[in-house]
Amino acid sequence: MTHDLVASLRPLLTAEAFAEASAAGAEPGDLEQAVWLRLLERLESDGPPLDPPGWLRRAVRAEARRSRRTTRHERPYEGDPADGHDRDPERLALAAARRRALRDAVRRLPGRCPRLMEALLSSRDLTYREIAGELGISQGSLGPERSRCLGCLRRLLAAEVAAREVRG
Repeated sequence: MTHDLVASLRPLLTAEAFAEASAAGAEPGDLEQAVWLRLLERLESDGPPLDPPGWLRRAVRAEARRSRRTTRHERPYEGDPADGHDRDPERLALAAARRRALRDAVRRLPGRCPRLMEALLSSRDLTYREIAGELGISQGSLGPERSRCLGCLRRLLAAEVAAREVRG
């Protein structure tokens, strides 16, 4: 039953997501992913909708509105909140050394993690939409990919710090 419902709705969802995404300035794949998730949640709690095509159209429009609202409220950071007011040479040198170490570790990450982390660390302050476009992946995949890459980076840096500690 569920498989038949999903199979019958797939072409309609693809078309609706494509149409709404262009108007909302969103990625069609992101809208599709969000609507599939809503449908799965709906199937678990209330069962299949009485009018699946109508429900699907309303769900796509609702997700497109949510995407527009989110985009409208996105603002770039005005400055680096981690920057202190102290600009003495020693602090500047230590900060530069930390940035170099971080960038070196990022370059050693596996897969597409180096490109993703470089985009996240970019001084251009890219949005998730811009990063997804640069990497050729859906915006909805960035969060899980970022988490995986940060985990790899954390393990890599922890191993380096442990290796440098004085033993004995």
